[in-house]
Amino acid sequence: MHAAQPVNTIAPRRTSLIRASLALVVIACGLSLRWYGFPLGLPAFVVKYGGSLLWATMVFLLVGVLLPRLTRTQIAAIALAIAVMVEFSRLVHTPWLDAFRLTTAGALLLGRIFSLWNLVAYAIGIAFGIWIDRLAEKRRVD
Repeated sequence: MHAAQPVNTIAPRRTSLIRASLALVVIACGLSLRWYGFPLGLPAFVVKYGGSLLWATMVFLLVGVLLPRLTRTQIAAIALAIAVMVEFSRLVHTPWLDAFRLTTAGALLLGRIFSLWNLVAYAIGIAFGIWIDRLAEKRRVD
């Protein structure tokens, strides 16, 4: 008879903590870009789509925090599905949703205007999330 193997809960917990830390850094970068990008003279393209890219990176990392046992591919698929749903939700207009979108939190979380270009920025942001997640894992192993 074989003894049952203990479930390794340390590795997923550690992975979640690292991803949460990375997400906080990405959030700080995204907020800084949105608040200080124009005053620093950055082009509108960089501020707009850089923010979208970082938003998608954050979504990837937060999905990874919540579901640490999934593969990066699975996390990326879920993050992309969330990003697409959020982007297409901008085509839905109800008074309460439009009122929320006019708040700072609503603009940062849901955005205001539908753009197919955002989907490109989201895909790049998720790819960036995969890259930094791999980099963080490699640093843990080394």
